[in-house]
Amino acid sequence: MSFCKSSLKRAAVSLALSGSVLFCTLTPGAAMAKGTKGLAAPDKPLAKNIILMISDGCGYNQLDAASLYQYGETGTQVYESFPFQFGMSTYSIAGEYDPAYIWSSFNNVKNAPTDSAAAATAMSTGVKTYDAAIGVDNDRNSLMHIAEKAEELGKATGVITTVEFSHATPAGFVAHNPSRNDYEGIANEMLKNSATDVIMGAGHPYFTDNNTPRVPSAGNFNYVGGQNTWEGLIAGDLGVADADGDGIADPWTVVQTRDEFVDLMTGSTPNRVVGVPQVATTLQQARSGDQYAAPYVVDLNQNVPTLAEMTRGALNVLDNDKDGFFLMVEGGAIDWAGHANQSGRVIEEEIDFNRSVEAVCEWVEQNSNWGETLLIVTGDHETGYLTGSGSGIVDVKPVWTDLVNNGAGNLPGMQWNSGDHTNSLIPLFAKGDAARIFKSYADQNDPVRGKYIDNTEVAKLLFEIIE
Repeated sequence: MSFCKSSLKRAAVSLALSGSVLFCTLTPGAAMAKGTKGLAAPDKPLAKNIILMISDGCGYNQLDAASLYQYGETGTQVYESFPFQFGMSTYSIAGEYDPAYIWSSFNNVKNAPTDSAAAATAMSTGVKTYDAAIGVDNDRNSLMHIAEKAEELGKATGVITTVEFSHATPAGFVAHNPSRNDYEGIANEMLKNSATDVIMGAGHPYFTDNNTPRVPSAGNFNYVGGQNTWEGLIAGDLGVADADGDGIADPWTVVQTRDEFVDLMTGSTPNRVVGVPQVATTLQQARSGDQYAAPYVVDLNQNVPTLAEMTRGALNVLDNDKDGFFLMVEGGAIDWAGHANQSGRVIEEEIDFNRSVEAVCEWVEQNSNWGETLLIVTGDHETGYLTGSGSGIVDVKPVWTDLVNNGAGNLPGMQWNSGDHTNSLIPLFAKGDAARIFKSYADQNDPVRGKYIDNTEVAKLLFEIIE
C-alpha cells in the first residue's frame, strides 16, 4: 500500500465522485463548517484513525446475556469501562423516539423500528432515510459516506462483517443503492467502483453454511456480484477502481481460508484485500445442528476465521497508510440469531464481537494511541425484544424484568418478545480524545437509559473530527 497517498487519492476520489455520484446539497461536513450544532472550539480534538464497531441487533440485554454467560456478571466487557457511554436512538425517517410513549406500554417499543440499511446509512452519512435504502436519501439521491470523506483525505478504508459483505450494514458504508436487496449490484459497486481498501465478509459462492464445498455447478454468486465478477476477482483481472489515486487500477488480493486470514494479521500485506471466508451466509450462526442449543454445544465451523482474526488482518492492511484510516467492523449475525430467538447463538455471536473489540483495543495500545484513534462501539437497532423472564403486561401494567444470572457457562434466564427489530434505545460506548465531542450531542434524556444521542449524530461527529 502506498505510504503517502493523500494528495493523489484526494484528487482522484473527488473527480470520480463529482462525475458519478449525485450528492445532497449539504453534506454533514459542510453543515458543520457553516456553524450548525456540534461546531467545536478551536482546540477540538481530531482523529487520524476512526474505528466504528457495530453489533447488529444488539441492545442492552444482548450485551448482558453474553457477559453473564462469559463471566457470571455484567459490566465486564472492555468497552464498558470506556469514558463515554450513552444511549442511541435508531428510528428511520418514518419514525421517532418518544421516551414517554415508549415506556408507557410494554409493546410500544415494537412500533416504527428501523432496518439495518437505513440505520447504517444514518450512521455513515448523517441523514435519516427509508428502510432498505443504501447510501441514498428519501428521494434516492446519493449521499456522502464517512468512508468517502476519509478517501478524499487520503486515508485507507475498510468494512468487515460476519455475514455477506454486500449485506445492509457494510453496504451502507460504501455503496449507493435504492434497495438493500440488490446484492449483486451492491457487490459490484463495492468491488469495482469504490476506493475501499479492505472488504471482508461471507457470501462464498462455492461453500455451504457448514464450511463444506458445493459442487461447482451449484455456486451461488448473488452476494459477490455475479459469476463473471467472482471469476474475474479470483483471476486477478477484475476491472477495479484506482484506490490510491495514481491513475492505475488497483487489483484485489483475495483471501479465503482461515490460514490466509491468520497470515494477514502479521507481517507485510497486499495493497487491497477482499476476504471471503469459505461459508455461504454467516461465519457461524447459520451452521446446522440444534440451532436452539446452549452456546458451543454444536461444534463451530473450524476453517473459518473469527471476527477478531478478520479485524486484526484488516488493521494490519489499513495501518500501512500514514494518513490514517476508517474501519467499520460488524457482528452481523447477532441480528440473525435475534430474529430466530436463538439464545445460545446470540451469545456466541456477541462473544465473537466482543473479542474483536478487545483486538482493536490491543491494536490501539500497541500501534497507536487514544489521542489519534477514536473507537466507537454500538449497534444499529435491537432485535428480538430480549428481556428477563416474566416481562410483559402484568395486572394491566408494563413490567420489565432483569435477566437472571445462572452463573458463568450457563444460559441466563431470558425471554424473547419479538422476532423482529424494535425501536429501543441501544448502548453506545466511545474512547479516544475525540469521543468527548459526543457530550455536546447527548442532549436528550430517557428516564431509564439516561442521556442519549441519535444515530445520525454518529456521522455528524465523525465528519466533524476526521482529519
